[in-house]
Amino acid sequence: MTVLRYTAFQDVGLALNPAAVEGQMEGSVVQGLGWALTEGFDYGPDGHLRNASLLDYRMPTALDVPRIECVIVETPVPNVPYGVRGVGEVPIVPPAAAVANAIARATGVRITRMPMTPERVRAALP
Repeated sequence: MTVLRYTAFQDVGLALNPAAVEGQMEGSVVQGLGWALTEGFDYGPDGHLRNASLLDYRMPTALDVPRIECVIVETPVPNVPYGVRGVGEVPIVPPAAAVANAIARATGVRITRMPMTPERVRAALP
C-alpha cells in the first residue's frame, strides 16, 4: 500500500517557530503511518518474536513518506505563557483511521488491527 499524500491540521496555540511546528507535525504523521502500515511485532506459531531487533522491525524511511502538507491553526491559549499548545502529539492518531477508511472504501472490508499489512487485508477479504 502506498500513501500518496497526507494533510495534517493542528491548532498549536501560537506557533513561535512555524518551521519547527511543521517538523513536529510531519514526524508525528510519519510515526502514525508506520504504526498503521508497517510497525508491529511479528510472533511465530511457536510464540517467539521473529522481529526482535531493529534490523527486522520495519519503520518508515524517507522513501516511504508521502508528501505531507501541514496546516497550522493558531488560536492562542489564554493564561498560558506565549499562548502555545503542545505540538506533535495530535497528528499521530489520525493516520491509522485514514488508512483503515481508505482500505474499507477500496475493498469493502474494515481492518481493525494494526499494522494493516497486505497479508492482513488479503486474509480479511471474502
